Amino acid sequence: MPYNKKIAIINGHLIDPKNNIDEPKNLYIADQQIVGIGNPPDGFNADKTIDANNLIICPGFIDLSVRLQQPNIEYRSTQMEEVKASTASGITTLCCPPDTSNTIDSPAIVDMMKRCSTESGGTKILPIGALTTELDGRHLTEMATLKKAGCIAVSNGIHPMSNTLIQRRAMEYASTHNLTVFIHAEDPHLKNQGCVHEGMISTRLGLPGIPATAEIVAVATDLALAEEVQVKIHFCRISSAKSVEMISHARANGLNVTTDVSINHLHLTEYDIIDFNTNCHTIPPLRTQRDKDQLKQYLKNGDIQAICSNHSPLSEDAKLAPFPETVPGISGLDSYLPLALKLVENNSLDLFTLINRLSYNPAQILQIPTGHLSINAPADICIFDPEMIWQLTPETMNSVGHNTPYMNWELKGKVIWTLVNGQIAYQYKTQ
Repeated sequence: MPYNKKIAIINGHLIDPKNNIDEPKNLYIADQQIVGIGNPPDGFNADKTIDANNLIICPGFIDLSVRLQQPNIEYRSTQMEEVKASTASGITTLCCPPDTSNTIDSPAIVDMMKRCSTESGGTKILPIGALTTELDGRHLTEMATLKKAGCIAVSNGIHPMSNTLIQRRAMEYASTHNLTVFIHAEDPHLKNQGCVHEGMISTRLGLPGIPATAEIVAVATDLALAEEVQVKIHFCRISSAKSVEMISHARANGLNVTTDVSINHLHLTEYDIIDFNTNCHTIPPLRTQRDKDQLKQYLKNGDIQAICSNHSPLSEDAKLAPFPETVPGISGLDSYLPLALKLVENNSLDLFTLINRLSYNPAQILQIPTGHLSINAPADICIFDPEMIWQLTPETMNSVGHNTPYMNWELKGKVIWTLVNGQIAYQYKTQ
């Protein structure tokens, strides 16, 4: 894309939750920043004008969980392709968990990921550093060094800590350096060898189940330790309604805790695995209809603050084994916006609240100065068509991972432009 120093975005409907804007307004950009809303600043002459007629202009999405490639596979080209797919999905900033590609437990790995972000010219990558070396759950990493190298937070990914004492020590270390701990809440003993939600469907299919209590018990432990240590924690991809109730109670009592939900858990349930659909093998597992309905309600009222894609691109072979032996994960970038907009279509959320959960709230969780379109804010912007209907096929997907239960679905909503730091990083072109 050519470099454009000044850009005018005109005739669109602007939604900016932080500034309570939800109306037709023009937007003006110069030197990577927002310089005008509604009217251009004096002497502004655009190098490029984007006509956003019938389109939504909003802050770029901030995705709290995007794996850029399958764990332990060192394909740098794949990583670059996934960054491009993120940009095409309207995501201007992503968090990469530590259990993707090479474990993010050293400054060298962090530097490699930052270079990938710079070279792509698109979505900004914020690495989440490992809590323990090689995610072994035993030996703490040099978190201060990881933070200095550019890690936005720390986590042990989906890997369990070996015991609660080490977990407490890790939280203490993180707290000392003002690092948020991202937590996948799951008791490994209650999980055992489970691969789906424990319930009627797992019994009918003869698959080993993971009870909701595996998450609930872990959440209770994490909350107790966080309260004692006074560390900021963020629960990733929460899946059970009871867990959210506990987290909400802790927030009401002053604990610094936030949570997000995967877009998949707002649309799919345990019933979607009824035909042994391995593309519905996820971590955490898809839960009950009641859980799904209550998660949407908690998202609406703010007890859940953000929606992530939980993108995990996998090879075709990863999903071809018997269900328990397949690799869990869904390629979620291409369907991220359309599935989010379905929440508006079915009246689970209004569009203003949805944009908040995709942009400003995640930025607040990460404590970064984006997710809004204030004057002098970084010009990270998504412009999308909420009415465009298209079909998800291997040919229309930008991600190299085609492991999705939404294949061949007719979807509504398409990103047309993505701007990162005031530059056009993606523009939709009709085939």
